[in-house]
Amino acid sequence: QVQLVESGGGLVQPGGSLRLSCAASGSIFNIDDMDWYRQAPGKQRELVARITSSGRTNYADSVKGRFTISRDNAKNTVYLQIHSLKPEDTAVYNCKAEVYQHTDYDVKYIIVWGQGTLVTVSS
Repeated sequence: QVQLVESGGGLVQPGGSLRLSCAASGSIFNIDDMDWYRQAPGKQRELVARITSSGRTNYADSVKGRFTISRDNAKNTVYLQIHSLKPEDTAVYNCKAEVYQHTDYDVKYIIVWGQGTLVTVSS
């Protein structure tokens, strides 16, 4: 079994910064893409950032220049550094990982989601 656990959310004033973390644990052989999504109240979930196993990154236009995704493959952890927070960044942030999981006999490809961490931007 593989789990993702996010941390780092909280209440921040506009213009502030946060770093979110998402650590994967369990029977992991390898992790491919790792993503950060967010869902604001009353809105659909959106992909905000993606990082491949080789470190290539992609960002939603709405966060380019303010969000930075990174990963530590040795720790099976992905990070999201957020600067210049705006009230419209308020959302539940979830990480997602494409994981190759050890099983008893081979390796299985699965997609795993974390439980989410709430970021609230308000003065």
